[in-house]
Amino acid sequence: MSHDFSGPSWDLSVVYTGVDDPMIENDIAEVESFLQAVAKLNKDLVEDNVAVAQQIFVKLQNADEVYSNLSTYANCLLSVNSADEDAQRLFGRLQRHRKEINSLSKPLHEFEALAGEEILESYLNHGFVGQARFSVLHRRQLASQLLSRSEEQLIEELAQNGLHAWGNLYDRLSGSIECNVLVGNQSQSMGLAQASTHMMDSSNTQRKNAWEAINQSWGAHDEACAAGLNAITGWRLDLCDQRSQNKPVGFLDSSVHMNKISLETLNALLGSAKRFNSLAQRAAKLQARAMGKERMGPWDSRAPAPVLGKHPTSLITFEEGIKVIKDAFSSVDSSMGDFVQMMVDEHWIEGSISSKKRPGAYCTSFSRSKTPRVYMTYSGSTSDVITLAHELGHALHFWVMRDLPESQRQYGMSLAETASTMGETAVRNALLAKASSDLEKLDIMWEELSAFTTFMLNIPTRFEFEKNLYDKRRDRPLSPKELRDLMSDAWVEWYGDSISEPDPMFWASKLHFYISGLSFYNFPYLFGYLFSLGVYSERSKFGNQFYSRYCKLLRDTGSMTAEVLAESHLGQDIQSQTFWDNVINSIRPRIDEYELLLDTVLQAKS
Repeated sequence: MSHDFSGPSWDLSVVYTGVDDPMIENDIAEVESFLQAVAKLNKDLVEDNVAVAQQIFVKLQNADEVYSNLSTYANCLLSVNSADEDAQRLFGRLQRHRKEINSLSKPLHEFEALAGEEILESYLNHGFVGQARFSVLHRRQLASQLLSRSEEQLIEELAQNGLHAWGNLYDRLSGSIECNVLVGNQSQSMGLAQASTHMMDSSNTQRKNAWEAINQSWGAHDEACAAGLNAITGWRLDLCDQRSQNKPVGFLDSSVHMNKISLETLNALLGSAKRFNSLAQRAAKLQARAMGKERMGPWDSRAPAPVLGKHPTSLITFEEGIKVIKDAFSSVDSSMGDFVQMMVDEHWIEGSISSKKRPGAYCTSFSRSKTPRVYMTYSGSTSDVITLAHELGHALHFWVMRDLPESQRQYGMSLAETASTMGETAVRNALLAKASSDLEKLDIMWEELSAFTTFMLNIPTRFEFEKNLYDKRRDRPLSPKELRDLMSDAWVEWYGDSISEPDPMFWASKLHFYISGLSFYNFPYLFGYLFSLGVYSERSKFGNQFYSRYCKLLRDTGSMTAEVLAESHLGQDIQSQTFWDNVINSIRPRIDEYELLLDTVLQAKS
């Protein structure tokens, strides 16, 4: 009996029945009405007009809620079918409203940033506005960077057809590129998302074929990608220079602030990663050894566990994958398992395979219904199960916060990755506890080693490349060859001799470098991975109380900095390398265990 290993399609009809749903036009009109009201009120906004500022805050919140519902819908449609012209037109229309919301928000943000303490307290003495105290005070930290109101509005307006246009171009490009992947002896044409599924094939040859095809396709567009990356980085550097009137503004400052962490925390995190670099490389070499080779190839980052026994690793149907995740989540708390089942029952998961789908995986949500959605391409690998657990962790994070005001649900990516990575950890640990043989343990621990090497080697490689890119971009735009060299150097810096060769086209194929809304998109993944392990280690300490404490931590992620959150809920100082060193070092026994098991299995085979 054959199985279809693809995942289900999600149901968006409960949001809008289609792009021709009359509710879409009604909602667009509602957004426009709110924004017209804000535009009028902005004319009366002076430094001491608290009542007007409060009205503006409420109307902007209302406009953003309706806009977000529309924008999420359009993006969901385009993720599934990047060639959907109706969805493209809707998305294009909405870009203007995003531009207006951002532009019309500038005067209020200026008011919040520059208001005296007495005026500010009066402004926050409003039920709805007062809920946003943390976010308002957080924005006030950028007061010294503010330009004039007209300049801030101009920057926002120009960004739509400048900075963000380059990001949109990359998105459309990634959804339209076709690859010619050699499958067996036959070349097959497919989209990037489908081609990337071959990077999870059990055959080293097939993975390499897919990697080479993907890189070849991106190589054909390297000039366009280089133009986009140079434009995005150049724009941000110019903006940093403009904002450095009172004190220097560095290219990392924006990302650190948006992630609600300090530079000291980031430096401590990366310092620990560097100090334990040899441990991460050792893990990568163990993976290579398990695959029967001396070093990993860049095409092996998503490889499934190698077959070390008589029974090959079988593919996992979506239903089986959901059961694995549900059981793992339930081992933390039964309500977590119930949540997974609800996501399935409500058809809130998109996992189908299609050549028109965009690559990647994400979790999003609809602002009106306050319901999450998970997007991925599910093809039946163990890695897919882990990815699904990751995104369901994001969804759970949203779900436990859904009753909070919008202003208290805006957490930085560094903390967003905490819940998702904990979802992965729960799945791996639950599977390992049930393992009945050395071979089964090795299969499960493979995913753990893959996560460790990804977060400890690949994520810092991305950071290294991006940091060096900004340093060099100050002088001039970089050519595709220079970008390839810069990328290769970063791979060598972090992977050392644990890989057979670098991935020179990673600068083009990694969509995170082209996200126009935020630079240095990647280090939060390392933060979230290690921070979640620190949180997860509290399970044994708090027993049955753990889940309630965990939910309280998640609910505070939108109203605390990462440093305050860690101190309040864990009693830890994350600006110290000691915290990060201890977390990373706690993984060493698992790597030792993997090596011993691998020795045992390989000796038995010889």
